[in-house]
Amino acid sequence: MKVSRNRVILSINSSPICEIGPDLNPVLSNLLAPPILFFFLGVFATLVRSDLEVPSPLPRLFSLYLLLSIGFRGGAELAHSDPEHSALALLAAVSLACLLPLWMFFVLRRRLPNADAAAVAATYGSVSAVTFVTASAFLERQHIQSSGFMVAALAVMESPAIVIGVILARRFGDNAALDWKHLLKDAFLNGSVVLLLGSLLIGSVTTTAGSDSVKPFISGLFPGMLCFFLLDMGMVAAKRLRTIREAGLFVILFALIAPLINAAIAMAVAWVMRLPEGDAFLLTTLAASASYIAVPATMRLAVPEARPSLYLPMALGITFPFNIVLGLPLYLSAIEYFWRK
Repeated sequence: MKVSRNRVILSINSSPICEIGPDLNPVLSNLLAPPILFFFLGVFATLVRSDLEVPSPLPRLFSLYLLLSIGFRGGAELAHSDPEHSALALLAAVSLACLLPLWMFFVLRRRLPNADAAAVAATYGSVSAVTFVTASAFLERQHIQSSGFMVAALAVMESPAIVIGVILARRFGDNAALDWKHLLKDAFLNGSVVLLLGSLLIGSVTTTAGSDSVKPFISGLFPGMLCFFLLDMGMVAAKRLRTIREAGLFVILFALIAPLINAAIAMAVAWVMRLPEGDAFLLTTLAASASYIAVPATMRLAVPEARPSLYLPMALGITFPFNIVLGLPLYLSAIEYFWRK
């Protein structure tokens, strides 16, 4: 089998037997990418009860490295971006993060308690940094450019949904007092946001010589770190799948359908704004992703009555694998179709 940018050719003994057009190429390219294959390796290792494991301090280190790398590289590109264009795109990103949890909450509360509905809405209104990193690597493999300010979009989209989710839980719940100080601190000063924005700022103000001096670390190690991290994520996701069975068919379907709806909304926004294909793809991916780090950590404190055993497996066990395996090529194919009409 030979995979090219324009077609995939299946052959036996160098004789072609089938040619697949460009529409399926992103799907196959994504499935055969090393990070995705390592994700499946992690899933397989857990399902067959292998003793393979990544020592507990390392996944956190991999996560910090990926955030630092993507933030720094985004900052270096941000220095050359049009400020007005960047500001409009970031405004659209924040608006999506504030509005998407609302429709999900009012749909979910028909079948779930208000606290659970608010937590799930916040989870799916917020974003996954690892999904964004994987999407960025996917774009690079497709040789499609994106703007550095999309890293800032990742940072600013993480927190608003958390605040909206807590407000919804309080408004339609027991009306308990809301500790705004701790809520805002957890939402806007959590480690992921601080590292992303800090790396973005450093990358945007450093000199070319300074950027070149750390390039082997920032870019050279990135593919390997992503493979290690997705290997661990595969093992974690497989473990979460065991608990999602108890949640019922409704939440499983929601974990698959909500990302598609959110992606369609973000895609429409990107089309109206005439964002380039790469930026539109990343905005769509952010809207379709679900947080499994920042939101659970905040919700456990702010809305303790919500069940982490519900919203965490949904995001990590269903939506995350769906997005990185099938969602990314699906979103890119849709954007290429509509943008090139």
